[in-house]
Amino acid sequence: MSSAERVLLVHNAYQLAGGEDSVVAAELALLRDKGHEVIEMRRDNQQIRAMGRASLTAQTLWSCGSQAEAQALLRTHRPALVHVHNTFPLISPSLYWACAKAGVPVVQTLHNFRLACPQAMFLRDGKVCEACLGKTPWPALAHGCYRDSRVQTAAVVGMLALHRTLHTFERKVTRYIALNEFCKSKFVQAGLPAQRIAVKPNFAAVAAPTGQFAREGLLFVGRLSAEKGIEVLAQAWAECLGLGLRVVGSGPLDASLDSLAGFELVGNRTPDQVLAEMASAVALVLPSICYENFPRTLVEAFGAGLPVIASRIGSLAELVDHGLTGLLFNAGDATDLARTMRWAHEHPDEMAAMGRNARARYESHYTPDINYRQLRAIYRDAIDDNQREA
Repeated sequence: MSSAERVLLVHNAYQLAGGEDSVVAAELALLRDKGHEVIEMRRDNQQIRAMGRASLTAQTLWSCGSQAEAQALLRTHRPALVHVHNTFPLISPSLYWACAKAGVPVVQTLHNFRLACPQAMFLRDGKVCEACLGKTPWPALAHGCYRDSRVQTAAVVGMLALHRTLHTFERKVTRYIALNEFCKSKFVQAGLPAQRIAVKPNFAAVAAPTGQFAREGLLFVGRLSAEKGIEVLAQAWAECLGLGLRVVGSGPLDASLDSLAGFELVGNRTPDQVLAEMASAVALVLPSICYENFPRTLVEAFGAGLPVIASRIGSLAELVDHGLTGLLFNAGDATDLARTMRWAHEHPDEMAAMGRNARARYESHYTPDINYRQLRAIYRDAIDDNQREA
């Protein structure tokens, strides 16, 4: 395998695996399936439990260990490119400096808003907050936005302030990947160079629905936490007696849902089981109250021919065409969500047509092959740019 096909993939996994980790795994499998040799450099946030606070803060600001490991991997394997998914907190932006020293281009996928918001979701007290957008994030420190802790927030703010001062994010990353145009606009507002940001969505491998499914009820898939709009969903559900709703997932709000009539909490499910759930529902409900980047569940729903009922907020308003591939409601408005869910229940033919449109959108935008062509084009641009600047 030539070095032109070799990629060093870098990812700091989360303590609780989520959509971002699933996307990384899918992209890794896609690259290998297409013949690339992929070398991995990984950290896992499970390691944090054995670290002292001073050590963790130092790692977050500048990890000498990660920098040295990256330099060794670059010397040994000589990849054509480094694709970074997450460096926070154990790998740190020191990685980018190691790549620059070795003359290897870097592509960074922006899975969340950490570079613009220490809390990563532009959310505070249940509402969208852009107080730190485009400036040194001192407001986040004042409010303790990261994990409700000023001490922990200070480490994130320090990392962002240090590397903005060093121009790490502007100059050491050859190409960024934003997941949609809305997200790109936010990162440009945050100060990243627009010309270095490409747009490439998430993808999923979903076989075409076969036969006629008896679709019944609504479906939620995801983490049961406040930012996902679980409390809004619960309030809306009180106005929707008689409808069916299956809730797939787990999280801190499990208990608050358990007592509600009409909810069917089914817990966590395997990816195949999730797709089976999607094949039999009328619509997927995405009631998020924060700026989502690109929920992989949306791609899976479209692939399964399932329309999406989503909050009219951030990228969701861009990704769901109201009346064509799903329905939009006013974010955080439980009454509007209830009205929308009742309408979906009462109009099965219209929802079925939206499901067919959703599958067509999947086939034209979100298949693995389409995504691979987009990724290769971004890789090629990054390599070409790096050679011009050398």
